[in-house]
Amino acid sequence: MPSKAESSRSKAAVAFDPAAFLARVENGKTTRQYRTRQVVFSQGDPGDAVFYVESGKVKLTVVSTRGKEAVIGVLEPGSFFGEGCLAGQPLRISTASALQPSSILRVDKATMVSVLHRDPEFAELFITYLLSRNVRIEEDLVDQLFNSAEKRLARILLLLAHYGKETKPDTLVPQVSQETLAAMVGTTRSRVSHFMNRFRKMGFIHYNGGLQVHSALLTVVLRD
Repeated sequence: MPSKAESSRSKAAVAFDPAAFLARVENGKTTRQYRTRQVVFSQGDPGDAVFYVESGKVKLTVVSTRGKEAVIGVLEPGSFFGEGCLAGQPLRISTASALQPSSILRVDKATMVSVLHRDPEFAELFITYLLSRNVRIEEDLVDQLFNSAEKRLARILLLLAHYGKETKPDTLVPQVSQETLAAMVGTTRSRVSHFMNRFRKMGFIHYNGGLQVHSALLTVVLRD
């Protein structure tokens, strides 16, 4: 059986709130409000800080040398981004912009490094978060390589609705344009529109004060 000290540490880890912890960091941080589509940082900017989404949503995009843009992630409240600077990444490899009005906390690189060194509990949570992000990136890569555009769209809609997570799914998906969905899927807007209409006719999604996603959409992802 675990000791009382181990049980206390376990409970503390479960209850640990990164937002509450970062609120206690007195120096080297600023909170800023961003309008929809406002850029947080651009591809090629110096990597000198880590960011935390307090509210709203943030889109990460990359642009190829030929000018083709791809969406590599949509981040929700509780997400860190820009952490590449901690691994010696001198320049940003993506652009971060607000998908909707957002409150974003900026923590200087030096401050973040200091926090990670002096607080092992926070460091453990941060590492766990980064590992889960890496798993998601690997899954996205497999999805792009082996699945059809229709399956990729279905998977993205389910992820946006939080299906498969421990928390209760949100059937109402945050407002994301078809252009953004097309960039995330790696296809055209017209194809996304075609698939969305098909999903609606099949009863997998419907519009009622926003886009609502039903768990039956999983059949599209799971079928051969």
